[in-house]
Amino acid sequence: MKKTIKVVALATLLLSPFTAFAAEDAKATTHAQNKSFIDVLKDGGWCMYPIGLCSVATVWLIIDVWMRTNKTKLVPEQDLAVAQQSFRAGDYVGAYQAMKASNSSFAAVVRAGLSSIGYGKDATEEAIVAAVDKVNSTLQTRINYLSVIGVCTPMIGLLGTVSGMRGAFATLGSSGIGDPSALSAHIGEVLIATASGLFIAIPAFMGFYFLKNKLQSGVHGLEEEAERLFRNAPYEYLQSADVGQEETFAALPNWIEAPAG
Repeated sequence: MKKTIKVVALATLLLSPFTAFAAEDAKATTHAQNKSFIDVLKDGGWCMYPIGLCSVATVWLIIDVWMRTNKTKLVPEQDLAVAQQSFRAGDYVGAYQAMKASNSSFAAVVRAGLSSIGYGKDATEEAIVAAVDKVNSTLQTRINYLSVIGVCTPMIGLLGTVSGMRGAFATLGSSGIGDPSALSAHIGEVLIATASGLFIAIPAFMGFYFLKNKLQSGVHGLEEEAERLFRNAPYEYLQSADVGQEETFAALPNWIEAPAG
């Protein structure tokens, strides 16, 4: 009987640390379940603020570029119809003025082509290509910001990880393993910071590659519509014509006398 009591006492003594850790774990689990989403984010530390800004920027960029690269945005049906009608009527000045009143990418490309139409077919095509490249470069710059966010957010999360590990080791050095709750708080900060950085980086990279392909398709469609509009333009009759009628800043050198009127 005494032997049995001794065995039970010894087993209780040996299992007491594990029992204490299990109680602490159950207490931590209950506490974690009572936390709100905002409280969990706060546990991530200071790095959650720049990561939060990156998340807002990611959503905004994806929505903004998605809308800008739609075919109806790049080549509005109204602008296309007005340009086609003016070209059929031979009203190139009217077409230029109508495109000048519009803010669409298609209007900017057609306007650039009409500005150079008096210099021949080659000059007009070069102006169209240059205008399309400008549209592509502007939208591609916005898309590239998603790549920057995809690269930077894991680095910010990693920086938060290093900060959390520093606090964890400081706690471990001061109190050892006697205070597991304080140690687990720092480890939780590490995990939240790392996971948050990856959580933002993954959709940012997905949006980058998807929108990049979408932009290429939209730009090809824009260039095709513009070239189709100018395909049969009567360049020989428009030679030296100033369709744009914009103010020019080129004049004869001031050392040359203007011809007498």
